[in-house]
Amino acid sequence: MFEFIRTHQRLMQILLAIVIVPSFIFVGVAGYDSSGNNANTLAKVDGRPITQQEYENALRQQLDTYRQRFGAQFDQKMFDTPEFRQSVLDNLIAQRAVTSEVVRGHFTVSQATIDRTLGEIAEEVPGAVQADGKLDQAAFANYLSTRTGMTPDGFVQSLRRDMATQQLVSGIQGSAFAPRTVAKLVTDMTEQERDVQELALPAADFAASVKVTDDMVKAYYDKNAKLYEVPEQARIEYVVLDANAIASQVTVSDDEVATYYKGNAARYTAPEERRASHILVAAAKDAKPADKAAAKAKAEAILADVKKAPADFAKLAKARSEDPGSAEQGGDLGVIEKGTLVPSVEQAIFALKQGEVSNVVESEFGYHVITVTSLKPSAVKPLDDVKTEIAAELKKQKAGKKYSEVAETFTNTVYEQSESLKPVADKLGLKIETAAGLTRTPAPGAAPAPYNNAKFLAALFSADSLKNKRNTEAVETAPSTLVSGRIVEFMPAAKKPLADVTAEIRQRVTVEEAVKAAKAAGEAKLAALKKADDTTGFTAPKTISRVKAEGVNPVAARAVLKADASKLPAYVGVELPGMGYAVYRIGKVHQPATSDEGNRKAAQEQIGTVVAQQDMATYVEVLKEKAKVKIVKPLSSLQASNEPQ
Repeated sequence: MFEFIRTHQRLMQILLAIVIVPSFIFVGVAGYDSSGNNANTLAKVDGRPITQQEYENALRQQLDTYRQRFGAQFDQKMFDTPEFRQSVLDNLIAQRAVTSEVVRGHFTVSQATIDRTLGEIAEEVPGAVQADGKLDQAAFANYLSTRTGMTPDGFVQSLRRDMATQQLVSGIQGSAFAPRTVAKLVTDMTEQERDVQELALPAADFAASVKVTDDMVKAYYDKNAKLYEVPEQARIEYVVLDANAIASQVTVSDDEVATYYKGNAARYTAPEERRASHILVAAAKDAKPADKAAAKAKAEAILADVKKAPADFAKLAKARSEDPGSAEQGGDLGVIEKGTLVPSVEQAIFALKQGEVSNVVESEFGYHVITVTSLKPSAVKPLDDVKTEIAAELKKQKAGKKYSEVAETFTNTVYEQSESLKPVADKLGLKIETAAGLTRTPAPGAAPAPYNNAKFLAALFSADSLKNKRNTEAVETAPSTLVSGRIVEFMPAAKKPLADVTAEIRQRVTVEEAVKAAKAAGEAKLAALKKADDTTGFTAPKTISRVKAEGVNPVAARAVLKADASKLPAYVGVELPGMGYAVYRIGKVHQPATSDEGNRKAAQEQIGTVVAQQDMATYVEVLKEKAKVKIVKPLSSLQASNEPQ
């Protein structure tokens, strides 16, 4: 897989641009063209809705991207915040606003550009380009379906749309400019170094003096109620009707396999394979008769030499053939497929047996002496070699047909006998599965599961299902996949009892109060030091900069490097969250005499990128206003609206 990506970078860049929705590229055409204003609409852009399902899909995609990026270090809790969820919706709105402007402004890409790009893609798709340079439509369509899930027409539409959008984005971002004076200022700030000493006041040193009362614990519990909420959850039973479930009930006999084998013999027949070599005496198609006669006589002489020593064909071809493409390879033309050579040469090759040498053959290129170096006859694969493959295919066909027949039975049974899933499981030979910890929305990034589906969860948490614990309707969660479930146990959202979390809260409050005490002591020390310099208790000096601050807390390093150091020594007090307080003494400031030109150039490029991003963000805000963005349902209302009645 990685080797494929490495060797097909142009193709993968285009596919990723279309399939994975980046920051300022389109959402799908279907999403853009949809309309309506139902309960699932979160926002409207240019009169068109962004649905809850679109938002949840985007959320899952974003989490999957971070999961792949961070690997084992990924922690989903880091992203389970209102700010992150809002950023996903804001990004969808921005995408839709840009899309609207592209449509409104009639941005387009020429057909020649599309054709050229498709040609570049096709060249990197195995088997897509035939020997005559024409595109194998079937091979290309199959590749697109496998890699993107799109038809060729859908892929072209997405490609055209994305390239048009890139025109718009590039036009805005390409106008950004970063002055050299700004780059110099940034470089000087980056390269500046400061000698720093630290006087730490750890919170742990003050913890023993902290007294936490029951009232303080209760106040923290009330103020931070969200920390101790247990979200609503459901434990369920469910059954799945899909091709896999049906396949276990389908059998294929040996007679059926044999019949299919006989009826599709061509499919299991390997074609004849011929490899040939030639020696060419070149003669132009419009050469004079005398020149042609001389060339033919030369070819006849070569043929005579070949017949004397057939084993030396390759040696003779290397020495006397005038075909620059094959002479160095001893005249080897490779494996010959019909329709790839000029007719006279091809006819001669397919008339020879292995090891035979042709008479002189004339073509538009001159005169040829030809031999077949290897011949593998056409062969039919034995039934035993393909029996398993045929049985699997027949089983799949039967399962698909049977699915269509029993889907209606499944749907009717779960509805008519809604008090239990056992009747439908017994009737269709299905297995009743269980799952716990389900909520109203799909779990982002969770392993694929039939119940982790927005439509199914909406049915599962409907008022009738919650109140009466009846079967849900048969929900299609994927092509040829029906799921029905019922809630076995429902646990509404609740708050953990104070008694269960008292010890945890007491520890939290102790740390907070200890930090406050450390801060108070630190601020008093800071005030005294500003009146009279004193290095007592400080560590040895450390030299830090904005690119090198090892050994100093990052929060403290930022404060030290931002501090006014026009008068030395300078002092900075910094609260270190959860750790305590520290006072820092800046003793010296070092500025390099000359800045590194490479660093300055890199800084100018980075600043240009930032300016371009800011310009684009500003432009998007203008487009959002132009598209009359309307928030129909804030994200904060989703959980509230999903509470059981």
